Amino acid sequence: MKFISISRFLFGLAAILALNCPAPAEVLKIVVNDTIQPITEEYISRAVDEAQRRGDQAVLIEINTPGGLFDSTRNIIQKITGSSVPVIIYVTPSGSRAASAGFFILESADIAAMAPGTNTGAAHPVNLGGGQMDEVMKQKVENDAAALMRSVVARRGRNVDIAESTVRQSKSFTEQEALTQHLIDYVASNEDDLFRQIDGKSFKRFNGQEVTLKLSGQPVVAFGLTVKERILGYLMDPNIAFIFLAIGALALYAEFNHPGAVVPGTVGVVFILVAAFALNLLPTRFAALVLILGAFALFAAEAKFASHGVLTVGGIALLTLGGLLLVDSPIPEMRVHLLTALAVSIPLGLITAFLMSIALKARRNKLVSGAQGLIGETGVAQTPLSPQGKIFVHGELWDAVSSLEVSVGQSVVVRRVDGLVLTVDPVAAAQPMTASPIFK
Repeated sequence: MKFISISRFLFGLAAILALNCPAPAEVLKIVVNDTIQPITEEYISRAVDEAQRRGDQAVLIEINTPGGLFDSTRNIIQKITGSSVPVIIYVTPSGSRAASAGFFILESADIAAMAPGTNTGAAHPVNLGGGQMDEVMKQKVENDAAALMRSVVARRGRNVDIAESTVRQSKSFTEQEALTQHLIDYVASNEDDLFRQIDGKSFKRFNGQEVTLKLSGQPVVAFGLTVKERILGYLMDPNIAFIFLAIGALALYAEFNHPGAVVPGTVGVVFILVAAFALNLLPTRFAALVLILGAFALFAAEAKFASHGVLTVGGIALLTLGGLLLVDSPIPEMRVHLLTALAVSIPLGLITAFLMSIALKARRNKLVSGAQGLIGETGVAQTPLSPQGKIFVHGELWDAVSSLEVSVGQSVVVRRVDGLVLTVDPVAAAQPMTASPIFK
């Protein structure tokens, strides 16, 4: 019994020591290989929060981006500068860049590093949609971006004047130029090389605190995207959003022309709602949606009016233009590509106009099936009609009545359908025909 009690005591003591002993500090690593937009912002924010919760030594963000949205960039900077865990931004692999918004994020880091063969800079603000801003608005936007750059770079102890030139003059720098002009802290060929260079060297954090890190040999834990972030990141591609919007519109059109089909309507609603959700996160120009609606109006008009394809061509042009203008992005990577707009608009325009023409033709044609389809058809009297008898029409034997005497084998034309009885008239000058056999 004493042995059991001692064992329980030792086990409990070991459990208490295990709970009280802190887990070895790690480096939390994320990879940003995309434009800077709300999903990127959420991913970085979630990683910083997780590193703070775990008490990690540092957050390593490997970045490769052409830029992105200024609002998301500002929120990411706020998250990095307010983090209690040091944040390392590393532009890698070779051939990567941290351009435009990426340069702002790079300069906000506690430690900024680049791999050989990378570049950064070109942080001049661009008007959404790529249009020209008036002089006053241009100065306002430029001064706002320059002030943000100065405030961040100055607190990090880097070269304020050179950093500001990337905003004012759109200057870009290679990794060696950035290191020489004190825009970054290290040039490292890989992650291990970077950690070796950082070891034992102190740096000043955004709050003025001096910190020294020892990262060599420390475990690096990858922090991935959630399923939600992966799906939203995929949908945040303007080309995907435009394709979803076009497919949804085509599916709804098919449902309107075939009421009760259910499947096209369901697909259309789902695709349009998903596209609307993605466009809500993107800088959308809603005037472009009017162009897209106008395109479908022209497709419908093509089926009604014989324009010999003129209206279809106009609809394709409107749909293409609407797609190109749909997303107001400061960088080409966040706009609908011309190839995508054409690849969607041309087939969609031709298919929609073709289906619309078929639907209108079907509505204009008289009904040729069912009981009403018998009106105007010619049959043969199988028995005398005086006034009632039987006739053979459409491969079937029907009860019929006639206001005139009809003999066996005489041709008759159907004038009316009353339930299961046909009202007929004899065909003028009809020659008697051999009656079809009736099996009794």
